[in-house]
Amino acid sequence: MRQIHSSAWLLILLSAVLQVLIFPLPGVYVLSWVALAPLIVALLRARPAGALEIPGLLRLRPASPPQGFLLGYVCGILWYAGTCYWVYGTMRRYGGLNASAAVLVLVLFCCYLGLYHGLFGLLITLIAHSPRDYRRALVLAPFFWIAVELMRTRVTGFPWNLLGTAEINNSALCGLAGLTGVYGVSFEIGLVNVAVGAAFLIPREKRMSMLVAALAAAAVLQAGNLVEVPAARTTRTALLVQQNVPVSVDWTPDYFQQTLSDLAGLTKKSVTSEPSGKFDLIVWPESPAPFFTNDARFRTALAQVATETKLWTVTGAIGVEPASQANGTLFNSAALISPSGEWTARYDKVHLVPFGEYLPFPRLFAFAGGLTKEVGRFEQGTSRKPLNAGGELLGVFICYESIFPDEVRRFADHGAQVFVNISNDAWYGDSGAYAQHLNQTRMRAIENNRWLLSATDTGVTASIDPAGRIVERLPRKERAALAAPYALTSVTTFYTRHGDWFAYACAIISLGALIVRFASPKIQKKALSS
Repeated sequence: MRQIHSSAWLLILLSAVLQVLIFPLPGVYVLSWVALAPLIVALLRARPAGALEIPGLLRLRPASPPQGFLLGYVCGILWYAGTCYWVYGTMRRYGGLNASAAVLVLVLFCCYLGLYHGLFGLLITLIAHSPRDYRRALVLAPFFWIAVELMRTRVTGFPWNLLGTAEINNSALCGLAGLTGVYGVSFEIGLVNVAVGAAFLIPREKRMSMLVAALAAAAVLQAGNLVEVPAARTTRTALLVQQNVPVSVDWTPDYFQQTLSDLAGLTKKSVTSEPSGKFDLIVWPESPAPFFTNDARFRTALAQVATETKLWTVTGAIGVEPASQANGTLFNSAALISPSGEWTARYDKVHLVPFGEYLPFPRLFAFAGGLTKEVGRFEQGTSRKPLNAGGELLGVFICYESIFPDEVRRFADHGAQVFVNISNDAWYGDSGAYAQHLNQTRMRAIENNRWLLSATDTGVTASIDPAGRIVERLPRKERAALAAPYALTSVTTFYTRHGDWFAYACAIISLGALIVRFASPKIQKKALSS
């Protein structure tokens, strides 16, 4: 097995850096069109060709499958370290870990999720086990990428920063998500990256024309960012309360009561002082405050807010079942209170955060129990049906759930007329996590053609239109209330009705290509031994 050429490692490093830059906080979105290209070139030019030469092509040799996996794996580790560095701060501040242990958790996290980039590298090099097959590998690369993104979503359950979200501000291009979900946007980006990479896999005399064509395609697609999408019509207004409650505080009875009184007062004052007229809904976010649904003080305060404002009210809370038991089963919940003060319905979070809301394999991961204890050991909800606020069907989902395309679209499929995402991103401090989360939440609005009300503890609290644009927002880390315009719709997109069909089609094509390529035992033996 020939050694990996040093240039391949430099290309891997370049690709990892570019992939970091295209997501917030750097957010240099235009680089998404070239971010994967160095990785693709590295996989297909990893080893000296030796005596092997094909007329008309460069003297090159793809990485072997083990080398391809290694190159992709290193790229993935570096990318996760650069985009999810906030894991360290969260575990350090709230997980009860010292600096060394927090670094270890981040490293393990990156090494685990980096396996998906490694899988992409493996798939490319299984197809391109000789220079004669590099064209086939290039054609299949976008399909492989989407198949791997689908695995990240379905297997690991952490589809953080899917490639398509890098173009969230490109309303024209992201319109495709209503048909294919975010995966279709990822595919478009992957296609352009393949074209850019291909320019460096052909002879120099043909390279410039190929590169110009690829970059021209990128420019045309990026120009969608300049297309002025008509403003969405609004018919209603919600009051979104940004609580700005500290994550770590000593919750004495006096502090609890003062905080609750302040928030209730802010809400009622904001409703009565709004000059534009009537509100239709009040939303309190997911909060680090110990607001329990069976706490009489909390229930009374929210009931008074609803009755005095005569508005339906949604609030984040810790659900307790049965309510009569002090040590009942706990849920991360969103409760609905009617204008008469009646607690009418509750949504219990279905997709919980591992290590944040529950501890998988408690004996194995006992060291991470500090974070889970801080948040609470929650049980999983079972229903994604909308909450009925006097005929207005609210698709309420909580925090981390907004990164799962297929799970959010089920609310719309069940009839939700507007999305409400309550969240607490204070856990991540001033890192890029809050902005990354917001962009992924915006993509859910596009996929389902729904207005989305994002109510958060520390920000970003915003009204998001069906094109994913932020219509109104509050500054971060302020206790304030936002008059958030929105509208109701019952129209369903193709993606709402059919879910991840495009991603599954890419996965099936990928699997079929591998079966066809390695149907012959002789070919398989040659590939694995090269």
